[in-house]
Amino acid sequence: MREHSGIYPRGLWPAFALPGVVWLILLFLVPFYAVIGVAFGGVDPIFMIPMPAWNPLEWNFDSMFQTLLGFLPGGDYWAVFIRTTVYVGLALSICLLVGYPVAYYISRHTRRTKSLLLALLVLPFWVSYLMRMLAWVNLFAPSGYVNDFLAWSHITTNPPDWLNGNPVSVILALVYGYIPYLILPLLAALDRIDKSLLEAARDLGANPFSAFLHVTLPLSMTGILGASVIIALPMFGDYYTPNIISGSPTTSMLGNQIDLYFHGGPQPSIGASLTMILALFLAVLMTYYMYSVAKATREVRDE
Repeated sequence: MREHSGIYPRGLWPAFALPGVVWLILLFLVPFYAVIGVAFGGVDPIFMIPMPAWNPLEWNFDSMFQTLLGFLPGGDYWAVFIRTTVYVGLALSICLLVGYPVAYYISRHTRRTKSLLLALLVLPFWVSYLMRMLAWVNLFAPSGYVNDFLAWSHITTNPPDWLNGNPVSVILALVYGYIPYLILPLLAALDRIDKSLLEAARDLGANPFSAFLHVTLPLSMTGILGASVIIALPMFGDYYTPNIISGSPTTSMLGNQIDLYFHGGPQPSIGASLTMILALFLAVLMTYYMYSVAKATREVRDE
């Protein structure tokens, strides 16, 4: 390949990355810098609109400092941050408990029906997320199917109010909305595992459970971590799911606070500061994921 590389222009292969670089600059870096300008800028006292500070020398750090203080215990955003973390943690745990067995079953125990099951997994993407959440509103309504079933089965004579500040409804809606995004990467990771390794483990006397525990599960950890990052990052910024399912301040998440300051309050600089803090927090999670993937890759190469 090196012998024939001279027949191509010097910048041919880097040119293939140019559209992606331009796309990244226009739709990520520029908007993110605009958020930074709003966070470190001011607010028009008359029209209550943001006045971004584009020059770093003119940045005002007061709003960012006050927002950071709000994340301390007892601060304005401490309870919302803890609530968001708990909701995302529980929803992610349920997604893994439900999604991993599904991905494992499709990867290991289906042949003729694998294409059909994959189509069923992709099917929710054909329906708008908003429409799927509105369907859950109908299910959890006071006269919906969930309460009708609870009353019919005599599980409870007084069904709960699912739609007004009930955290269970929000967590279940997050699971329902994001679990397809977790199953598909997990399925790809499980499909990449060499089946000869499982056969070797069984030849050495391992039963199916031991082979799964010591071979399949460790080899799929990178896929588990990647799938978890894929759904956890948007969950932290989700605001429409709590709005649709609950609409109560007692179940609001960080995304709701950001939306409130940008569209419902006179302090867009605080909303931009919250966006930056959330982005930095998610960047830490993403850095850990990239470090774990790089570490796993080095271990595979060393072996």
